Amino acid sequence: MSGTAIRPKFERPSLSEIARERAPLALVPVLALAGFVSIGSFPTWVTLTVAGLAMGMMIFIMASGLTLVFGLMDVINFGHGAFVTVGAFVGFTVLGLLAGWTSDPSVLINLAAVFLAILAAMGITGLLGYAFERVIVMPVYGSHLKQILVTMGGLIVAQQLIHVIWGPDAIHISRPETLQGSYIVGTALVEKYRLLAVVIGLVLFAAMTYILNRTKIGLLVRAGVENGEMVEALGYRIGRLFLGVFMAGSALAGLGGVMWGLYQQTITAHMGSEIMVLVFIVVIIGGLGSVGGCFIGAMLVGLLSNYAAFLFPKLALVSTIALMMIVLMWRPQGLYPVVKAK
Repeated sequence: MSGTAIRPKFERPSLSEIARERAPLALVPVLALAGFVSIGSFPTWVTLTVAGLAMGMMIFIMASGLTLVFGLMDVINFGHGAFVTVGAFVGFTVLGLLAGWTSDPSVLINLAAVFLAILAAMGITGLLGYAFERVIVMPVYGSHLKQILVTMGGLIVAQQLIHVIWGPDAIHISRPETLQGSYIVGTALVEKYRLLAVVIGLVLFAAMTYILNRTKIGLLVRAGVENGEMVEALGYRIGRLFLGVFMAGSALAGLGGVMWGLYQQTITAHMGSEIMVLVFIVVIIGGLGSVGGCFIGAMLVGLLSNYAAFLFPKLALVSTIALMMIVLMWRPQGLYPVVKAK
């Protein structure tokens, strides 16, 4: 989903325009190559690269729903982090109830426990997204300042409710038995859980790409991003489409919360608001409304964060902000912005 202008059928884009359109696709391999040259050790580079891709996939899961909400609904939702946190705590609760499954030596049983936790988290956060949109977001459509204030208020309320239900202390969340430890690939160590995170992220990206490009609902979402008034004029209820996208985005945040909680192995009531800094950076880098741009941005942020933490620990915190600044100087609207029709 890019912001390329529509051309008459007889007019072909120039080579320079094609190159500009495809240039962002080279950023991830170029960054990976630069990381290899800087690190110098192949086993270390493999370990850091897999860790960066896994981190990027989890950020993409959380950011993909938010970028669609931004692009389709023009809603600045600072409460998105609440769904991440709730998803993590619901996942923790379900995994605790399935302790016999998570301690079983069977890979399939362990994976079943994780996916049940994910389904529960997505279901709860999807329903919370419905209530959040109806009660908090719907009255402030069209006013960004009010959206920031009320969604931030919703985030604070959610954090306090988590304190009431699960307590104020940080909680340790253990990974299932077969997802602990690492594989030895040559002389490199690759964590098992990070490989699972990469697989889930790739499957989700493929599914979202298919839905957005090959199905009617995807066509309506893309059309709504570019020109919501036209979709409404064609007889489709854009309000229901907005609500469905908001619920889907909230459910994806819940999925990301479970994955991130198992990644960090510690969950707190503030974890959602903390990770939202990276999520917003990814959304801005990718371009509002663009799932493809969001995916590339998440990979860049994940890889750069891990490379920088290894090479320049003191600069790791500012590396992603520097990346965002560089991208916006090159493409002020992000890598692949979805431009709304005027």
